[in-house]
Amino acid sequence: MLRDSPRSRLVLALLVAAAVVLLVLDARPGADPVTSVARAGGELVFAPAAAGVGWAAAPAVTLYDGLREGPRAAARVAELEEANAALEAELQAARLDHNRSDQLDDLLHLSGLGAYEVVPAQAVTRSTARGYAHTVTIDTGTESGVRPDMTVVNGSGLVGRVVEAGPRTATVMLATDVKSAVGARLESTRKIGVVNGGSVPGGPEADLTLELFDMEAPVEAGDRIVTLGSHEGAPFVPGVPIGTVDEVQVAPGALSRIARLTPAVDFASLDVVGVVVAGPDDDPRDSVLPPKPKKPEKSEKPEGEQ
Repeated sequence: MLRDSPRSRLVLALLVAAAVVLLVLDARPGADPVTSVARAGGELVFAPAAAGVGWAAAPAVTLYDGLREGPRAAARVAELEEANAALEAELQAARLDHNRSDQLDDLLHLSGLGAYEVVPAQAVTRSTARGYAHTVTIDTGTESGVRPDMTVVNGSGLVGRVVEAGPRTATVMLATDVKSAVGARLESTRKIGVVNGGSVPGGPEADLTLELFDMEAPVEAGDRIVTLGSHEGAPFVPGVPIGTVDEVQVAPGALSRIARLTPAVDFASLDVVGVVVAGPDDDPRDSVLPPKPKKPEKSEKPEGEQ
């Protein structure tokens, strides 16, 4: 810090006088050689000082601006993040609604082919109920006409059967449960058997296993299986796709042929299902099955190739 002394006062007075002279000269119109030289000299003397003051003050100015804009910027960022989260939730809901709409269309298509009267529902939870390994709870019950021993399907095929029903919810035992047994029939034949949930003794590891009662019945990978149907449609209506034969096995000493099935339904992603509250008047046979994919035709070899 400068000390207050006669010398410092003299220097300050000279600088003030020089500044006043420069202001007067700079205000004069026209390009005068004397004023130009004086102006250049003043810039030479005062520019470094002005630059130093600006450099020293810059952090303070920046800090002031940051403190002034900080709350508003943070609020804006929070507002944008909230808007983005709401938009993402809307998009996710729209995707779910679109997916469920497609599943409902598939369900109604299947029920139309089989002449099944269905009550749509949503599989809301997966649970274990009263000793069953594989069950789901659906959001419809007796108030909608749902009763125990009714068939449950989705747009792809057999899901299971109702085992318990309350006013607004019901429990469905899935076809993959180890206690599930469904009368079944091979596509396009009268060969019948039973589809069990899980594996059977002597059979391969599987989610669904077919036991054919006729040891001589022709069956191979790719054959499709539908429900045989129960008396008065309880617990299973006829013609519902169950699955496709994946592997055939004959166990030594067995009284039946065993085949592992690939389920028609994706049990890991159940959502929209339908409870069949009234079955068809006539067996739909194989009309509910989707068309078989066409096998690719063998291309003819060009002439000259062996």
